[in-house]
Amino acid sequence: MRHRIAVLFSGTGTNLAYLAEHAPRYGIEIAVAISNRPDAGGIAVAERFGIPVVVLASDQYTQREAFDRDLVQTLASWQVDLVVLAGFMRILTPVFTDTVRAINLHPSLLPRHKGLHAIRRSWEDGEPEGGVSVHWVTSELDGGAIILQKRLAKKGLDFATYDRTIRRIEKEALMEALCLVLDSKPCAEL
Repeated sequence: MRHRIAVLFSGTGTNLAYLAEHAPRYGIEIAVAISNRPDAGGIAVAERFGIPVVVLASDQYTQREAFDRDLVQTLASWQVDLVVLAGFMRILTPVFTDTVRAINLHPSLLPRHKGLHAIRRSWEDGEPEGGVSVHWVTSELDGGAIILQKRLAKKGLDFATYDRTIRRIEKEALMEALCLVLDSKPCAEL
């Protein structure tokens, strides 16, 4: 069975590129990529993979709810099964969260380090492990039910290695979560 997803991003699009390379083998099609920043590097990534791109410049909106209404309307026209927030740097309101089935990738072991600068804060927290989480999107920032987590021991790592490894395993975690959510099985079983 083929599944259609939308990927929302604000930055360079490294997670988008990973999904574009790996998702098709699991029957997952990226129907559209949406950015809230017209200068986001991920736009070129989407174009390179032939993925349609929509830009909704969030700085053109004075109210979060107005942006979210336009985002929900845009998503409806693409008829996707799931929305994936992959580096989408917006706090979404219930206009979105109460309407759209979405998951989010976060680079910490939630509930620790919600919000910005999670990798740095995780590195500095004194805990022996850091990691990444994929969770359902709700109106609580980084507070939805966790779908899966991947852990990383910090011992023996400097920050640069930790940061690089977190960014690698977050891509794997996102792909695994997509398979679980869309097909209720790990990717390897599909």
